[in-house]
Amino acid sequence: MTEKKRTSSNPSIKFRIAAVFCPVFLGFFLIVSCSQHKEKTAKDYLTAAQQAYEEGNYDLAKIQIDSIKIKYPKAFKEIKAGLALMQDVRLAENRRNIAFCDSMLQVNYDSLKVLLLKFDYVRDKEYQEFGDYIPKIYPLSQTLRQNTVRSGVQEKGNLYLESVVVGGNIHHNHIRVSLPEGEYAETLPVTAEGLNYRFSTLTASYEIVRYSGKNENGVAQFVYTFKDHPITVHFIGKRTLSKRMSTNEKEAIAQSYELSSLLLEIERLKLEKEKSEVLIRYLLSKKTE
Repeated sequence: MTEKKRTSSNPSIKFRIAAVFCPVFLGFFLIVSCSQHKEKTAKDYLTAAQQAYEEGNYDLAKIQIDSIKIKYPKAFKEIKAGLALMQDVRLAENRRNIAFCDSMLQVNYDSLKVLLLKFDYVRDKEYQEFGDYIPKIYPLSQTLRQNTVRSGVQEKGNLYLESVVVGGNIHHNHIRVSLPEGEYAETLPVTAEGLNYRFSTLTASYEIVRYSGKNENGVAQFVYTFKDHPITVHFIGKRTLSKRMSTNEKEAIAQSYELSSLLLEIERLKLEKEKSEVLIRYLLSKKTE
C-alpha cells in the first residue's frame, strides 16, 4: 500500500513564512505612504496663504506666509510674493477691524443716549474743560444733608466716589462697604490735598474725600453687584462711623458704574479704530513706493 503524502500543518513553519513576508509588505506600505505625503513646497505655502486670505482667515494666511521664510529661506520669489500678500492681509485685517469698531460704536452710542437720560451734566466753565455726569436719582443738593457716599462720572468715562461726613470731625480718609455676610470692598486711604478736604459753614462742618482710579479700589463695582442687598458703609478715620446705604445711594453708584463702563468702552473702540486707520494709511503709502 502506497502511503499518501501529507501537507505539513506544523505551526512553526507558518510562523517562519510570515516572518519572511511581513517585513516585505510593511516596507512596501511605508514606501507608498511616504510617496503620498510629500513635504509642502514654498509654492504650496504661498497658495495656501492666498486661499486663507481670500476666505478671510487672516491669522492662518500670516502663518503660511511666515512658514515660507522659515522653511525655505532661499525661495526668494515666493518670499517676495508672500511679503506682498502680507500687505494685503494687514490691510484687510485693519479694514475689518474698523468695520467692527464702527458697528460696536453705533450700538454703544445708542445705549449711551438712553443711559444719559438718568444723569445731569454739570460743568464749571471757568475751571473745568470737561464736565461731570451726576445721577439724577441722587443729586448733589441732597448729598450735604447727611453722611453719605455720592458718585459721578467724568466726561471721558472716569468714575469717582466721594464720601461725605457731616459734623462728625472724624478726619476720615477711606471707606468700606460691606454685606451682612461679611463680604466687603474698601477704598485705599486718600491723603492728597484737593481730594481730602474739610470746610465749615454757619450751620455745620463737612469732610469730603474723593476716590478715583486705583484709590476707588473696586468699591463701585461691589455696590453695583450687590445693590439689591443691604449694604453698610463705614467712614474710617480717627474713629469709624457706619450707616446703612439707602436705595438711592446704591442705585446712583450702580448707574455711575454702568455709565463709566460704557464711556470707557467707547473711548477704547475709538482708539482701536484710530490705530487701524493710521496703519492703513501707512500700508497704502508703502504700496505706492
